[in-house]
Amino acid sequence: MAKGPIVAVGAVIWRGPERVLLVRRGQPPRIGEWSIPGGRVEMGERLMEALAREVLEETGLTIATGELIDVVDFMERDADGAVDAHFVLIDFSARWTRGEPHAGSDVSECAWFLPAEAIARVSWEETRRIIRLSARQLWQLKL
Repeated sequence: MAKGPIVAVGAVIWRGPERVLLVRRGQPPRIGEWSIPGGRVEMGERLMEALAREVLEETGLTIATGELIDVVDFMERDADGAVDAHFVLIDFSARWTRGEPHAGSDVSECAWFLPAEAIARVSWEETRRIIRLSARQLWQLKL
């Protein structure tokens, strides 16, 4: 059990308004589910550095980070209902700059999807909300 909340970053990565990148999580939490790439911020690492590193490690892509989308709490609970893990997820919009996606650390798959298809693949409502907010923020798209 962690002693306090774990800070993590995530990126909604766009390749123009017609493609958004998803990864299938290869590690807990939410193993096997489609999500946006990202991960833990390491001690002494700035948020944007962590975001670029995590995206490169998980997908092989280089990105240009955009604006903050939102900050989300994710909590896992044990059988008794006590908080077992608490993640503070700081999500940003980003644009693809180079590379072709391939599954790296912590993910089993990654691929580009049409925005509506990406929304349909993601099971956690908070991630769907974050993708929708990013679509409006960058492209004025309503998904």
